[in-house]
Amino acid sequence: MTDLKTFEVWFITGSQHLYGKETLKKVAAHSQEIAKFLNASKDISVSIIYKPIVTTPEEILSVCKEANASKNCIGVITWMHTFSPAKMWINGLKILQKPLLHLHTQFNRDIPWNDIDMDFMNLNQSAHGDREFGFMVSRLRMERKVVVGYWKDESTLKSINVWCRAAAGWNDWQNAKFVRFGDNMRYVAVTDGDKVEAEYKFGFSVNTHGIGDLVKVINEISDKEVDTLIKEYEGTYTLSASLQKNGKQRQSLKDAARIELGLKTFLQDGNYKGFTDTFEDLHGMKQLPGIAAQRLMQQGYGFAGEGDWKTVALVRAMKVMATGLKGGNSFMEDYTYHFEPKNEMVLGAHMLEICSSIADRKPLCAIHPLGIGGKEDPVRLLFNVAAGDALNASIIDMGNRFRLLVNEVQAIKPKHKLPKLPVARVLWKPMPDMKTGCAAWIYAGGAHHTCFSQNLTSEHLEDFAAMANIEFVLIDKNSNLHQLKNELKWNEVYYRQT
Repeated sequence: MTDLKTFEVWFITGSQHLYGKETLKKVAAHSQEIAKFLNASKDISVSIIYKPIVTTPEEILSVCKEANASKNCIGVITWMHTFSPAKMWINGLKILQKPLLHLHTQFNRDIPWNDIDMDFMNLNQSAHGDREFGFMVSRLRMERKVVVGYWKDESTLKSINVWCRAAAGWNDWQNAKFVRFGDNMRYVAVTDGDKVEAEYKFGFSVNTHGIGDLVKVINEISDKEVDTLIKEYEGTYTLSASLQKNGKQRQSLKDAARIELGLKTFLQDGNYKGFTDTFEDLHGMKQLPGIAAQRLMQQGYGFAGEGDWKTVALVRAMKVMATGLKGGNSFMEDYTYHFEPKNEMVLGAHMLEICSSIADRKPLCAIHPLGIGGKEDPVRLLFNVAAGDALNASIIDMGNRFRLLVNEVQAIKPKHKLPKLPVARVLWKPMPDMKTGCAAWIYAGGAHHTCFSQNLTSEHLEDFAAMANIEFVLIDKNSNLHQLKNELKWNEVYYRQT
């Protein structure tokens, strides 16, 4: 994955010439100090770049144009140290194409009770300068994040960083390419959608290749390349007996390795950031790409099954957002339920392709039959997933808009070994409870495919949805069905008017 420090967030401070040159010198010095502190903070994942203070409409328009044109700039933080008349910001904000965070802070933490005078008051006017700026952003109907608090406080830094990580994911989508091998699973609704509208709204493209294009690349992989990858498998995973050297199914492991190498070559050659396939359209392949999809996801590629390109893109974005964080993100599916009273749970899994980044320990590399697809038995990684806070996220096409739906969950350590279930799996309890959480998901039209995250929060995804200017719906510990159903109705009216 990309080092997030290569991304820049520009720190832009607003003021005006009313207060004189000495005041502006202090504004610039204070702004530089804040930007330097943010950039050096261990709590900020990206590079914070100080930009000269802006005091005129021309300066504001110029820096917004520069931000739009900068390849490394993924967002802008604004702060009004003094009062900055907001009509100066209109033309700059109108053309700004990068995500915006409004930091409502002030240079000094405390009021200097014994020394405060009007000079101090004229310099430190964030309390109403930021309100003037905030009005204009609201008047222009612009999405942004507002963070309130002293700039050195841990809570302020963490909230800024959540937005920075979301901005990195959003930036990664711009001009991204995802490939779909074949179409989506036949007759399935939720995995389909408007790819033209998605490219307009999100900035990424999805195009289809026939499976023959991939098979050609797979068949060109050399035996030497396969043998090298097999050694990596042996050093990384516990191989089942039949897949070990001289094992009766060793050839299947070689076939799986060849598929992985072919897929990765295809993705690299086409500059793709993720892919999807479907078991119905794999003519010419010996087995379904189980371990290949699992390992490519761990390397940062997006993936989802059955042609679900929306989840492919979401998995990729969430992996970028989570760069460097403990835990992982994976394609997931709600598979089956446990309705034991007071211990209700969901078992999440897929037939093969769950990312090994969320494994609780060294995975087992094994081969088992698969009842669909009509191929040879596929190789896959088997593991459980650690307990802890997590979430499931899904992007769905509602016809007149896209919706990002998030359910916070509690992953549960399994008490049973499940010896006859040869898939990677996770157990979780939906928030606020099984009945409410599942009903809310269904009322909201949530897909059966999601991205399961151990290290992102709903705040990351709410910020991301704001950058994409799409609907965001959250199911958490405070949710109840009456309020959620009303929220969905109100949202429907809002999006039909915009």
